[in-house]
Order: sequence, then C-alpha cells, then structure tokens
Amino acid sequence: MINTILLFPIIAGLLMLTIRRKWFDTLAINLYALTHLIITSIACFIPDFVKANNYFAFDETNKIFMLIMSVVFLMVAFYNNGYSKHIEFNDRKIRRYSLMILGFVLAMTGTILSTDLGLAWVFVEATTLSSAYLIYFNRTKHSIEAAWKYVFICSIGIAMAFVGIILLNLATGEINSLNFAILYENALSFDTFWLKLAFVFMLFGFGAKMGLAPIHFWLPDAHSEAPSPISALLSATLLNSAFLVIVRVFKLMEIAHVDNYARIILFVMGFISLFVTAVFVYHIKNYKRMLAYSSIENMGILAIGTALGGIAYYAVILHMIGHSFAKASFFLSAGNILELFESKRTKSVKGLIESDSKTGWLWIASFLAICAFPTSVLFISEFLMIKVMIMQKHYGLCILFALLLTIVLYGIGKVVIKMAFGKRSEEKIQKIESNKSKISNWMYIPQFIMLIIVFTLGVYIPPILNNLINNATLGF
Repeated sequence: MINTILLFPIIAGLLMLTIRRKWFDTLAINLYALTHLIITSIACFIPDFVKANNYFAFDETNKIFMLIMSVVFLMVAFYNNGYSKHIEFNDRKIRRYSLMILGFVLAMTGTILSTDLGLAWVFVEATTLSSAYLIYFNRTKHSIEAAWKYVFICSIGIAMAFVGIILLNLATGEINSLNFAILYENALSFDTFWLKLAFVFMLFGFGAKMGLAPIHFWLPDAHSEAPSPISALLSATLLNSAFLVIVRVFKLMEIAHVDNYARIILFVMGFISLFVTAVFVYHIKNYKRMLAYSSIENMGILAIGTALGGIAYYAVILHMIGHSFAKASFFLSAGNILELFESKRTKSVKGLIESDSKTGWLWIASFLAICAFPTSVLFISEFLMIKVMIMQKHYGLCILFALLLTIVLYGIGKVVIKMAFGKRSEEKIQKIESNKSKISNWMYIPQFIMLIIVFTLGVYIPPILNNLINNATLGF
C-alpha cells in the first residue's frame, strides 16, 4: 500500500502526458486524493494491512501527519474541481499545474513516510522544486518574485540542513547510518558537541521550510501569490511535513539528554514567530498575506509547545490538526473572495456577506476557528499550553504568550470584520454579481466540512482519534 501511494502520482502523471485531456487531469487529482485518504485511513486504523519497507513506513508518530494531509488534500481536490473550470490559461499550462500538484503531494508524502533522515532531506528539497512552479503559476510580476524568493531562501535552508546532517554524522562516530531507529538506538553514545551544533543547523534549515522566524521570509510572499488551493496545501500540509522532521531530530536530542539546549532554541524561535506576526499583522494590506503571517504565528505555537514538553505534546498535535483544517478553510474562502472582488487588497473588499453570504460566513467561521474561539479545538490546545507554562512556573512566558496571541487576534479580527460587514461600493456591485457564477458548490463544501471538524473536536474527540494522538506524542 505504501508503494501504491508513492507510485500512483508517477503513473497518473505519465498518463496525463499521454491522454492530454483536461477532464483526465482533474480525475487524476481526485483519484489520488481518494486513494491517499483510503490507504492512510487503513494504515491508521487497521495497521496490520500495511507493510513497511526499508525506506518508508507508517509509524505511531507520522500517522496523524499523514491523516491530516490526506483529508486536506481531498478537500483541496474537491475545491479545485470548481476552481480549475475558470482558470484562464490553456490546457497545457493547466496540465502542468495538475502534474505539479501530484508531484508536490508525492514529495510531502515521501517526507512524512521516510524512515531515514537523508531520504527525508531529499523529499523536502523535492517539495521546493515541485511547489515553486505552483507559486509562479499566475506569472505576474509579484508571483515570479515570490517564486524566486521561495526557491532562494528554501535552498539556503536545505543547504543548512545538509550541513547539519554532516555534523550529525560526525557526532555518530562509527555509526554510518541516518536511519531514525538506528540513530535513536545509539543516541547516548553520540558526541554531544557535534550533536548540539547539528541540531542548530537542522532546526534553521528545516525551520525555514516550516516557516519559523527569523527564516520565514519566503512564506508571506509565496502564500499570498500562489493560487488559493496551493496556498491551502502550503500552509496546511507543507509546514507540517517540515515540522515532523524537526520532531524526529528533537527526539534524538531528548534521548541523548541534551534536550534542554534544544528547548531553549525552540522557545526563542517560537516567540520570535509570534512577535513577527503581531508586528506585521497590523500593517497588512493583502488578506492572503495576513493569513500567511497567521501560519507563521501557529508554527511558532507548535515550536513553543514542543519546547514545553509533557502534556504540551498532546496540545501540539491538537493544535496542528486545528490549524491545518482552519487555515485550509481560510485560504479556500480567500480564493472565493478573490474570484468575487478580483483583488487581494483588504480595502477593496467590503460587504462580503452582502455580496455572497456563504463565503462571508465561511470567512468569519474560519477566523473564529483559527483564533481559538470556543468550541474550536485550538482553544483546547492553547489552553493546555498555558496550563503547562503555569505548571512549569514560566509566568513571564505565559503572559507574553497570551499578550502576543491577543494582539494577533485583534489584528486579524479587525480586517475580517471590515471585509465581512463593510458597505460595498456601488461601482463594484455589477462586477461582483457577474463573478458569482464562477463560484460553484465545490468551492463551499470543503470549507464547511473542515470547519465542522475543527469545532467538533473542541467538544468531543473520538476515542480512536484520541489514541492516535496519544501514540503520536511518543515520537516527541
């Protein structure tokens, strides 16, 4: 089954190049999304049916990462059914778009399932190569700039991660393997000096891909310029893939008993991420860029939760689930807004609920979900992190954490409310009404499903999912 999930996009891509029909391109993406979710669900809930190999495996840690990605990918594929009908490009360019989506998801799948650090590094680099074209897809001046910035910064990050892997190899001594299981088994014998140095390089390298400050600069441009389905995948799945690699390396630090050093660095980067978002969110003129900064904030929260340890590991998984679905919903709703108003500027969007009530309320609900409004599952995750800070007597950090989150909430909320309830200009009414025909039910249903999940999990977590989350925390 693992081979199926990895080979499907390659075979589908070859068929797309042979058949050359737009309907087949759409079919291939939908079939891969369904196959991805079915196989992942079997691996998560009926594990005996899925056999591992030497290089790829489902384990207790990566199952929840795969499940999140599968659900988000399926929702994005559904949304793309309506979105792709109105893309004003020729069939060849749309085929490249579809091919790159398959390649991008394949690269993220390989990153998550890799049992070897070196192989994970290769697939992280593959995510850069496959998604760069998707960011550049609209071929505007800003999208070209965003794609180059993305490739440049992420390539530097990947180079730093590679240096970190070399330093880790020095730390391992005579153990010539990057297999995670072998590294964990022998971690106590590693040279701690080289191990600490390796962690810094790998954290900054993979942290660049995760969107952690201060190596986050690609993210606001890339997320704001990519087509909305791609923005959703970037924020809700790519960042998680990079985070998993950091989690794997962090566990190595724990086993080697140098985790206090790692926790301090994670704390620093986490709070810098929150601070950067709190500063920039007040001067946002582009609503997709605003959502990108929100992703930086939430990656910072994951870093802080990982640094806290204990119960916070459970909160980290909960927060990752909530952020992935809420942010994907937010970006897909932003895609609807862009179709209606033909502008990314916040000042150009007023009276959203009056213009399209379904998009307007999805926009507001996505905001409530991402800002941890009860019953959003993010409320539970952030509450648990604050509880752990108090238990560990990090009172100053707790106050700073709550303050920065409040500032971000206010900054985003101010923009969302103005866009939803402001009065639309008379000259735009006719254009908005004519653009409504571009938005089909495919472009509403995915957001609704994901928001239902986010708000339901804030009230009730099914035992089968709870066990999956608890097992995932063992990998921290």
